[in-house]
Amino acid sequence: MSDEYSVKKSRRKKKKNRRKKRIVLFVMELLILACLAVGVFVFAKVNAGLRNFQQLDTADENQNMDNVQMNEGVAVDKVMSGYTNILLLGLDHREDESFDYCNSDTMMICSINNDNGEVRLVSVYRDTYLNINPETYDFQKANAAYCWGSAAQCISMINKNLDLNITDYVAVDFKALAVLVDDIGGIDVTLTELEIGHLNNYCVETSRVTGMPYEDLPQIAGTYTLNGVQAVAYARIRYGGGNDQKRTQRQRLVIEKIVSKARQGGIGAVTNIINDVFPYCKTSLSNAMIVKMATQMIGAYDIVNTTGFPSAFLGDSPYINSEYLVPVTLEQNVRDLHTFLFNDASYEPSDTVKEYSQYIIDSSGYNMDYYNQAVEASQIPASGSEADIVK
Repeated sequence: MSDEYSVKKSRRKKKKNRRKKRIVLFVMELLILACLAVGVFVFAKVNAGLRNFQQLDTADENQNMDNVQMNEGVAVDKVMSGYTNILLLGLDHREDESFDYCNSDTMMICSINNDNGEVRLVSVYRDTYLNINPETYDFQKANAAYCWGSAAQCISMINKNLDLNITDYVAVDFKALAVLVDDIGGIDVTLTELEIGHLNNYCVETSRVTGMPYEDLPQIAGTYTLNGVQAVAYARIRYGGGNDQKRTQRQRLVIEKIVSKARQGGIGAVTNIINDVFPYCKTSLSNAMIVKMATQMIGAYDIVNTTGFPSAFLGDSPYINSEYLVPVTLEQNVRDLHTFLFNDASYEPSDTVKEYSQYIIDSSGYNMDYYNQAVEASQIPASGSEADIVK
């Protein structure tokens, strides 16, 4: 009797376990189907939105990415091959100017670690004294490269001066950023009283250029939810200490806030961005890459650190225009950049970078003897929303 009871009990237990397994498998199947459905939906939305992008003018050699240049050995560098590097351009574009030939007042290197999705952003300061035309020796403000030779020359400038392997870019103007911020419901930013004054002033022109509304913020320091026009105006502030270094720090903060807010909004936010923002963007990225990046943005990518280039610089050279930021030295700054982006502390700059670096030394008078002075001069004054940036 006891044995028979044990057998029945064992059978009931096995049946119960089988039911549990079936339930678990069923739930897993549902989750997999749901993930697939979400993936298909996002893919379809992104793919459909690609037609909204401004198209590259293939007849213009300056928009042909085959003409992008890089230094010898960089393309096959083993460390850099583990990263996807893209140039993000913010254009000071007005109605009477060509989208493809204007000053790129924002130049930001976006470097994605292919293994873990970590993202690092580096702003190239607009006034940096660099060779803007690799075909010749034409050293002037970096932001002029896009104006003179569009995307191909701008990317080539970054590659040749910084030893990078960039072949793709995304360009936007004021309206693209403003629409994007409005689509995600604004971003929360902590402002000083001084920043609010400058923000309200910049809003006047930004609203006129974009055709979008705004309201003045009260002249009281605090945290505010900025709409599109206000966010663009905040990113344009260049006064109140720190000049372009502080301004680019604000720009990187805006991007971090946008990414965080868009991720919270999930698929809906991504869909709105695709439909509303893509018409104001131009890119060389392939459709497949855009789809991949859009679908991974929600959970795969994480901005882990940001900085500016050059990290050590001086102005007021007695030999060249005092408005330039002179890398001290370019060779040392490139070493520091590769340590920051790729954790490559042993990187040795190319002969081209060393050649450019020596030219800058000869032109400006600033050699490695000025390095410590340059590091000190390059520190950004702490103020306002700098405290919001978590590193």
